[in-house]
Amino acid sequence: MTATVLISRTTPKSVDAVAVPVGTTGAVPRSLGLNRAALAAIGFEGKPGQTVVVPSGTGPAQIAVGIGEAGTLTVQGLRNAAAAVVRAAGKRAVVATNLADLDGVDAVKAAQAVVEGGLLAAYRYAGIKKEPNKSALTQLVLVVGEKRTNGARIGSERGQATAAAAVLARDLANTPPAYMTARHMAEKAVEVARACGLTVEVFNRGQLAEMGCGGMLGVNAGSVEPPRMVRLTYTPRNPSGHLALVGKGVMFDSGGLSLKPSDGQIAMKMDMSGAAAVLATMGSLKGLRCKAKVTGYLMCTDNMPGGNAVKLGDVLTFRNGKTAEIHNTDAEGRLVLADGLSLAVEDAPDAIVDIATLTGACMVALGTKVAGVIGNDQSIVDRLRAASAATDEQIWQLPLEKAYRKQLDSNVADMRNIGGPPGGAITAALFLNEFVGDVPWAHLDIAGPMAADADDGWLSKGATGFGTRLLIELATGFTK
Repeated sequence: MTATVLISRTTPKSVDAVAVPVGTTGAVPRSLGLNRAALAAIGFEGKPGQTVVVPSGTGPAQIAVGIGEAGTLTVQGLRNAAAAVVRAAGKRAVVATNLADLDGVDAVKAAQAVVEGGLLAAYRYAGIKKEPNKSALTQLVLVVGEKRTNGARIGSERGQATAAAAVLARDLANTPPAYMTARHMAEKAVEVARACGLTVEVFNRGQLAEMGCGGMLGVNAGSVEPPRMVRLTYTPRNPSGHLALVGKGVMFDSGGLSLKPSDGQIAMKMDMSGAAAVLATMGSLKGLRCKAKVTGYLMCTDNMPGGNAVKLGDVLTFRNGKTAEIHNTDAEGRLVLADGLSLAVEDAPDAIVDIATLTGACMVALGTKVAGVIGNDQSIVDRLRAASAATDEQIWQLPLEKAYRKQLDSNVADMRNIGGPPGGAITAALFLNEFVGDVPWAHLDIAGPMAADADDGWLSKGATGFGTRLLIELATGFTK
C-alpha cells in the first residue's frame, strides 16, 4: 500500500521523524539540536542529498538533509532530498518535512517533487512471499505555511497520482513471468480501464490474424501462451489534440531460436516495461484532468523457442503490408511495435510515441541512467525532452541517420529485422520508422534504465517504472 500524504501547517505530534533542510552555508535550524561545527564533525556539510539522523530520547528523530548552496534549489533537488529523507528514516513510519515550504521553487512543483521523491523511494515490491515485503513509510507529512498551502495541496495530489502510476508500472514489471502473461496483462488493463474511465478493447490471436498483425503472431509463434493486443482510449471533452502511445509488451524474452544466454534472461520478465508504462500512464489521465485524447496500445506476447517458433530466414508480413526477413529472433520488440505503430497511424493521431526496452546497443551507448530518444519530427522529440527535464527521467537524443537504412536491405523482403553490429539503436529506430508514415513520431529506448540494481535516490531496486511520469507529463500538456 502506498503511504498517505498529509498537508499541515505544523508538525503533528504523531510523527516519528522530522526532516530539517540544511544548506552548505547559513544558519542551521535550532530544532536540529546540532550546530554547524557539530554537523561538520560527523561529516555532514549540507551537500544535496546528504543526510544524518539525530536521535531524540523523548520526541521524533531529527533528520538533517542537505540542500546545497543558497539559491540553487531545484525541483530535481527537492525530489532527491525527499527520497534521501525517506531512506534515512529507515523503519520510522510517519515522516514530516518542510522541504515543500522552501523558497525558490513554485509551491505546486515543490510539493509534487517532494511527494514523488518520498513515495517512490519508499516503494517495495510485495513479492511472491508468505509474508510480503512492506514499505515502512505509512504517512508523509508536508509542513507548509499558509501562503503555500493551496499550491502544496494541488502539487501533492498530482505527485500522489504520478507516483501511484509509476508504482503500478514497477509492480507489473517486477511480477514473475508466470504471474504476468499477456492474458494477465490484458486483464489488468481491463481493470484499470474500468476504474479510470477508459475505453478498452482486447484482441486475441484470431483477431490479430484477421487484422494482419504478422509481427505479433510471428513473435508469439513459439509460445504456448497466446498473445494479446490491448487498445485503451481516453477521450475528454473538446480534446486539445490526439496523442498515441505504443508500448512493447514482451512479457518474457528468451530470445526465441536466437536464444539469450542464461544470465541475459534473468531480467527479461521486465521486457514488457514499455507496455507497463503506457498502461500506468493511461490510468492516470482522468484523475489528472488531461485535456488531450490519448490512445494507448499494449503489444503483449512472450518470445519463446518452441517447435513452431519463427526461424531465421522466415518473412513476416505486418499490418501495413510491409515485410521483414528475420535475421535474429531476439530482435523481436521492433516486430510487435511495427504492428502497433501501423494501427496507431490508422487512427490519425497528431503524434505517436513508442516506448520499449528495445536494444542493448542503446544501453551500451547511454548506460543505465539514460534512455535514448529518436524521432522523425523534432517538435515531438523536444516535447519529450522538456518532459524529461521536468520529471528527471533522463533521455538523450540520437540521430535517425537515414544513411544507415541500407543495413536493413533484404533480397527477399522489404527489409531485414536487424542491421549490422554498429549503430544498433539507430537501425532499430529506422526499422520502426517504416511503420509511422508521415505522422510525427518519437521512439523511447528504455533498455538501460528499465531496472536498478540497488536502491538509488527515488529509484528502488528492481523495475523502475521509467517513462511513466515522463509520458504523463507529455500527455497532460499535449496540444496539436
